[in-house]
Amino acid sequence: MAALAYTLGKREINHYFSVRSAKVLALGAVLLLAACHAASLRYQGDDSCEYLLSNGRFLGEKLWQPHSCMMHKYKSGEAKDCLTDKHITFIGDSRIRQLFYSFVKLINPQIKEEGNKHGNIPFEDKSSSLKVDFLWYPEVNGSMKQRIKSWTEGSSPKPHIIIAGAATWSIKIHNGSSEALTQYKINITSITPLLEKLAKSSDVYWVLQDPVCEDMLSESRKMITNEKIDAYNEAAVSILNSSLKNSKARVKIFSASRLIAEETITQSLDGLHLPESSREMSAMILMNVYCNKVMKPIDGSCCQPRPPITLIQKLAFCFFGASAIGYLILVLIRRNNHQKNKPCTDMESGEEKKPATNTSVVSTLETLLLCLSKLGLIMAYFYLCDRANLFMKENKFYTHSSFFIPIIYILVLGVFYTENTKETKVLNREQTDEWKGWMQLVILIYHISGASTFLPVYMHVRVLVAAYLFQTGYGHFSYFWIKGDFGIYRVFQVLFRLNFLVVVLCIVMDRSYQFYYFVPLVTVWFMIIYVTLALWPQIVQKKANGNCFWHFGLLLKLASLFICIYFLSCSQGAFEKIFSLWPLSKGFELNGSVYEWWFRWKLDRYVVFHGMLFAFIYLTFQKWQVLSEGKGELLFPSKVSNVLLFISVVSFLTYSIWASSCKNKTECNEMHPSVSVVQILAFILIRNIPGYARSVYSSFFAWFGRISLELFICQYHIWLAADTKGILVLVPGSPMLNIIISTFIFVCAAHEISQITNDLAQIVVPKDNVVLLKRLLCIGGFFSGLLFLSAVEEQSRH
Repeated sequence: MAALAYTLGKREINHYFSVRSAKVLALGAVLLLAACHAASLRYQGDDSCEYLLSNGRFLGEKLWQPHSCMMHKYKSGEAKDCLTDKHITFIGDSRIRQLFYSFVKLINPQIKEEGNKHGNIPFEDKSSSLKVDFLWYPEVNGSMKQRIKSWTEGSSPKPHIIIAGAATWSIKIHNGSSEALTQYKINITSITPLLEKLAKSSDVYWVLQDPVCEDMLSESRKMITNEKIDAYNEAAVSILNSSLKNSKARVKIFSASRLIAEETITQSLDGLHLPESSREMSAMILMNVYCNKVMKPIDGSCCQPRPPITLIQKLAFCFFGASAIGYLILVLIRRNNHQKNKPCTDMESGEEKKPATNTSVVSTLETLLLCLSKLGLIMAYFYLCDRANLFMKENKFYTHSSFFIPIIYILVLGVFYTENTKETKVLNREQTDEWKGWMQLVILIYHISGASTFLPVYMHVRVLVAAYLFQTGYGHFSYFWIKGDFGIYRVFQVLFRLNFLVVVLCIVMDRSYQFYYFVPLVTVWFMIIYVTLALWPQIVQKKANGNCFWHFGLLLKLASLFICIYFLSCSQGAFEKIFSLWPLSKGFELNGSVYEWWFRWKLDRYVVFHGMLFAFIYLTFQKWQVLSEGKGELLFPSKVSNVLLFISVVSFLTYSIWASSCKNKTECNEMHPSVSVVQILAFILIRNIPGYARSVYSSFFAWFGRISLELFICQYHIWLAADTKGILVLVPGSPMLNIIISTFIFVCAAHEISQITNDLAQIVVPKDNVVLLKRLLCIGGFFSGLLFLSAVEEQSRH
């Protein structure tokens, strides 16, 4: 009854809600969200610097999240590079002095808070010709005005950045009197024109006063109340914003520190001064405000202007636009012809005569233009999400619940959608699709939750990536071994399906091929498998069945491959020389170096070989009829199956215990290439030895498995943000609703791209070898043009 209810329910859902209708709904959601965000930017402004300085919230206890953008965590070297030859001045009271020290510690973490607390404090970093000064002016008065005036009149060197603020001393000295507030207003009014004049050539920030914890204040500070602080802040804001409101050359109000203090002031030692962690956040905000536009960090979207559109991107947009226009013209022509060429009756015979039309050519061209038009629309969404400043971005924040609760949820869904497999062989198609599917979903949750900071999860996800590569070795070896098809059609079909989306994204998103590291990995390993098996002597199953000698020949080939892998893994220099050769360097360099490619390749260097070896052993056992692969049958005899199951479970758990006890990523990564295969093989045996387990699969996971490559690549830009460093925010203020909507659109886009790739593969890579060779020449010309244009772009940038 349950099975019947499930089947009927599934049919009912499919009747009202298909994949096609889901995609239409996703398109409508994108258009609506884009319109809402565009309207918001128009009326509220698109200055993320202003949001960084004024608005945000805590993620957990230690991570500050600015409104609508991402904040980069600057290291000492980056801070020095950004602030080279700069002069920065902090002017104000003891709270500004604390902010000064926190800022200086970002440049030199060894600095200590010592010296005259009520005096000027200089700091200089000679290696970067950087000067940071603190000037003790605890009140906004004539003395502060004279100092600022000396900068505007040129009698003193003008700082590049000025951070000022004061009020609590005025409250304290004058016992919180209303006359002191009036004088404060007069004084800040008198220095405002000077600050605005400075702001035309320097960056000037006025720091609002942080709240106090009144219960913790000493008797001498009891007059400093939050009510008084609010009054002083209101006065400062109203006066500083009273003129030049629409001018960029104005004093910027730094109020985010106040929001931070509201959450952390109770941790203060004296109720007045903030704890160090809070001051570090404020200092990091100031660093982001100035340095993001200079250093352009990927994970620092605050204060970064939209990157300029390159020549290649402009040509790509024109190409997609022309494809859409061409498709519309074809549709209009076809409809017009359909009206003219309606079947007519032959007056002599009385039979209907249909006009002859060349439908195959038209339909192929129409399919091509339709695919390119849809792809262009999807790429526009990619660009808006991760290159334009239309949608918001936020930093990731890891908690155990944000990772494990979604994992439990999808596992329950996967079990609910269990169906019988069409075949019961080891690693049959449904099972491998299921395997890819649940692994991909776990990897997606891993990425969006920021779980890479939790080492045990990181190590298990590394095994999942290795398992993908294991399947690459297993699948391609099995195909070549069984089919013996080494023709160029098969090779270029695989290469096209693997690389089409990434090549388009490299063009549209202005990223290098190596940036999407998984595709270069599977592509290179596919070519290695192909070359290994295609080289003389070509040994395939049909040939080996006639003579067992060929089995040893193939093992010799595999041994030679293993030696080559081992040699390259021991020689980083040789590896980098190979992939630094032109034009390979254009594909495998990232930020001018092939180190990232070396690291990715080395991390899973043996697992593809393990996949090939497993495929050979399995297919040999299958041919010798050692295995029992019937429905419901144990894979091996009962005793052997029980022993192997026990060993597999123990091995699986042993790896998990080891991964959980690792001390650091470096140590774990060194061991990973040699031991990852243990958990992979253990999983395969646990999944395939019991006959029942081999006979069922999760259609839910398998559906995602069939688009796993597209999901892995698309997440970079339309689910995550800032090239995977952050999270895309389509619905601000509601994290759960945002995840639901962005995930829905993301999955629909990935599914559509998968269908587009399959359709284009049939057109671009035909079975006719002569036509295929011509197409390959065109593709070669296309990549030559890309190389030329990229060289022109690089030259123009320099």
